[in-house]
Amino acid sequence: MPTVSFTANLQRHVSSPRVTVSGSTVAECLAEAFDHDPRLRGYVLDEHGALRKHMNVFVDGEQIQDRRGLADAVRPDSELYVMQALSGG
Repeated sequence: MPTVSFTANLQRHVSSPRVTVSGSTVAECLAEAFDHDPRLRGYVLDEHGALRKHMNVFVDGEQIQDRRGLADAVRPDSELYVMQALSGG
């Protein structure tokens, strides 16, 4: 089953332990992960369900392509990493 991990900087704001989920897309996996703490959803996704600009999701080390629909495929053994994007100079 896929696993979803949230980086330590997110865990400072919202409880977000690593979870095992059963989804086959990024959207399904994140939805199940948010069931553990619904506050996390609002931090990661905007009001339309799209990934917020300051967030990144990687599946098996590759950044997802579909930031709006989160339809990127997830294999049964995939690892998803959710992290804040850093910017600045």
